[in-house]
Amino acid sequence: MSENVRTRFAPSPTGYLHIGGARTALFCWAYARRHAGSFILRIEDTDVERSTPEAVQAILDGMAWLGLDADEGPFYQMQRMERYKAVIADMLAAGTAYYCYATTEELDRMREEQRAQGEKPRYDGRWRPEEGKVLPTPPEGAKPVVRFRNPPDGVVAWDDLVKGRIVIANKELDDLVIARADGTPTYNFCVVVDDLDMAITHVIRGDDHVNNTPRQINIMKALGAQVPLFAHLSMILGDDGTKLSKRHGAVSVMQYHEDGYLPDAVINYLARLGWSHGDDEIFSREQFVQWFDLDHITPSAAQFNTEKLNWLNGQYIRQSSDAALAADVANRLARRGIDPEGGPALESVIALYKDRVDNLNELADSAELFLLDVHVPAELLEQHLTERARAALLDLKSRLESVEWTRGALSEAIKQTMTELGMKMPQVAIPLRVAVLGVPQTPSIDAVLEVLGRERVLARLARYI
Repeated sequence: MSENVRTRFAPSPTGYLHIGGARTALFCWAYARRHAGSFILRIEDTDVERSTPEAVQAILDGMAWLGLDADEGPFYQMQRMERYKAVIADMLAAGTAYYCYATTEELDRMREEQRAQGEKPRYDGRWRPEEGKVLPTPPEGAKPVVRFRNPPDGVVAWDDLVKGRIVIANKELDDLVIARADGTPTYNFCVVVDDLDMAITHVIRGDDHVNNTPRQINIMKALGAQVPLFAHLSMILGDDGTKLSKRHGAVSVMQYHEDGYLPDAVINYLARLGWSHGDDEIFSREQFVQWFDLDHITPSAAQFNTEKLNWLNGQYIRQSSDAALAADVANRLARRGIDPEGGPALESVIALYKDRVDNLNELADSAELFLLDVHVPAELLEQHLTERARAALLDLKSRLESVEWTRGALSEAIKQTMTELGMKMPQVAIPLRVAVLGVPQTPSIDAVLEVLGRERVLARLARYI
């Protein structure tokens, strides 16, 4: 590709960075990286009433956690007001925009009449200057809006890189407002000026913007701008096949961090939502960048599958180093008010459990058993620490007091107790697990004892025998 590819992610800070937005950001980022181009982050904060600093920060935090680094920005639309006003002044002078003094009441009445006649409600051009048309005198003291002078005939068409050719008749589009009566520019206008000034070559965004595209193309042409290529991504459905929403789980991308997902696993999963490369399921972000194109994005809706994400996250946990996982788990334990240094080395615990969990919170739960005094529920004690089981643990405890503290020696001590008392492995191992960790299922019990350490094992056994 000869041109310098420039993509942009342009969220509105009226809420958190959600999964749909994160996928859009990922595809924009990957396309720019694939073509050695530039990825621009733009915050579209002109909705002053709904935009908040907290939402801006949540977007920046989400992007940082996912590792989607921008080459330029973040740029804020509210800091570009003078530029927008200058362009509107130029358009008024050129006749591609005009003042409209119609009141809200007038417009409401106009739409009601159109509906009554079975017509599509749309602005009727009453203040649009035309050759030979006499416009009414502007009402005294009235503040006009500025409308874009949309082409009256012909079509606006583009070859969407996901959806294929889209053609809209210009007569379907009315003269949209590009500046409100208080002078603030509107969304569709700001987007065009930003894309023009930032030399955006590819607009990759959700298909909820398809209806905005013909209007934006017409404004771009009126400004003499090079129209970028468009790719509209289909929506993401929830597990149940309905539109993805808050009730499907995470509101914010950062909730996935809280819930114990690794960013690389989330990136890998998002990459597969509506895009594919053969049957490949697990791949690095570097591999994704090498493979990514717009040709293999499906135009049909993608379906979110929590079970698949959990499986993928488990795979990434198994591939991660014990040290990296221990550092994350230490932070999670600290947030729970637990001293991660107050027990066996976390890396040793991680090595025992990383093949058995799907998220980092489950790893932290397991580590907790090694760090805190165990309080075994009465029903577990009653079920597993029978008189015979206690006799076995008492015999084993005496052996453990002097045995060499290695996995092999610990395994041999357990076998000696079994032989001495004529018991099978589960009859000794399960009560032992309950006594030392408070749960009936753990990794190999000799490995657990080795990591837990002689002092803790003997103290915990003593409590129950």
